[in-house]
Amino acid sequence: QVQLVESGGGLVQAGGSLRLSCAVSGGTFRGYNTRWFRQVPGKEREFVASINWSGSSTYYADSVKGRFTVYRDNGKNTMSLQMNSLKPEDTAVYYCNFDAYWGQGTQVTVSS
Repeated sequence: QVQLVESGGGLVQAGGSLRLSCAVSGGTFRGYNTRWFRQVPGKEREFVASINWSGSSTYYADSVKGRFTVYRDNGKNTMSLQMNSLKPEDTAVYYCNFDAYWGQGTQVTVSS
């Protein structure tokens, strides 16, 4: 079955950077837009960024625009989220997604 596995989360100071990765196995996301979401306990999961199937178009939540960059590698079946200038309010569990498939999430904690 299709599995998505995120990695790259951790603890970083405000102003720092992290790069999240998501590896897809058991299937392919070719032809699908891929997305990143995040969730804080007690709140709804919120959209962070997306990239279209060819990688030619990206879209970002206003809260991360200019700081985060989303990538994908269709050959390697991976997607990434480069996060720069991190803020404490970016603290959340981050999830990758395509179609109906979700990763298990990776924790990002930004200290002030």
